[in-house]
Amino acid sequence: MRPASLSKNNQRLPELVQIEALIQKNRHILQHEVLCHLDFADQQVPIYALSLGTSKPVPTVAFIGGIHGLERIGTQVVLAFLETLLERLHWDQTLAALLEQLRIVFLPVINPIGMVKATRANHQGVDLMRNAPIDSDEETLWLAGGHRISARLPWYRGALGEPMQQEAQILCQFIREKLFTQPFSLVLDCHSGFGVQDRIWFPYARSRREPIKHLGEVFHLRKLFFQTYPYQNYHFEPQSVHYLTHGDLWDHLYLESLQLDTLFLPLTLEMGSWRWIRKNPLQLFNLLGMFHPIKQHRINRVLRGHLILMEFLLRATLSYPHWAQSAMNPALAQEAKELWYAN
Repeated sequence: MRPASLSKNNQRLPELVQIEALIQKNRHILQHEVLCHLDFADQQVPIYALSLGTSKPVPTVAFIGGIHGLERIGTQVVLAFLETLLERLHWDQTLAALLEQLRIVFLPVINPIGMVKATRANHQGVDLMRNAPIDSDEETLWLAGGHRISARLPWYRGALGEPMQQEAQILCQFIREKLFTQPFSLVLDCHSGFGVQDRIWFPYARSRREPIKHLGEVFHLRKLFFQTYPYQNYHFEPQSVHYLTHGDLWDHLYLESLQLDTLFLPLTLEMGSWRWIRKNPLQLFNLLGMFHPIKQHRINRVLRGHLILMEFLLRATLSYPHWAQSAMNPALAQEAKELWYAN
């Protein structure tokens, strides 16, 4: 039976077709739910959550994409990793054993209407990553740091006093229910569009002066990654090293998690799309060219290029008791402060 959500717009949203095909093919191992339906052009567009692993209280890692509709490559990276795991489950007994102690969740397309319309914002013109009810008290980038001037301008936060957009609310509620209830959780939110270097960012986006409470844990995770994979080419740093914003969803959720008996570490993968433009300047004349590689061999390179990072995060999530405890050493936090907050 054809899924109810398949529609004429799927030619412009092949990722939705891909998700529904994976659900149909892997019903015996891939758990799924529709978090909500969004009204668009007389249709109901779903936001899917997919998961692998046990439903018991266990460490949980989430891979998220498609918060910005123009950044399709983030969704494709998430789906490529999911496809890899599903194929491995046919033969890889070590992965099957890992999933008895770990839960992996995937939210591949948080902003499906923005993706259909090829816009950064959602269908209301709101940038979901500027939409949380949190303000920076430091100087942010004009416009790009989030503003309330008009939905016709990019980086619009939404009107003052209005609730968060439906997509943002759904994401936050999912994190509260599925991650905050676990002893440890980690997020990798996949984006593109900044610089020529792939970067791994962590909160805060709102402050250069204030480190997060779990700075030692993040710094230790960074050291483990660099020591384990010394030939990788990521920059791992606070987002605030580059710019500050209002309304960051991960700042908002991290602050909320501090009120609970849980350890929640949200990370952002910011894929450096400028190097794709440098190699192919004609991408500037393509609507998606600033955020997505156009040539297929470059897309393939990106899809395989982050598998090591994502696999590392699975293992680190499962093994958090072995490294998070030692990360509480004040010397680690001090080393991180000297690296990132000395100025």
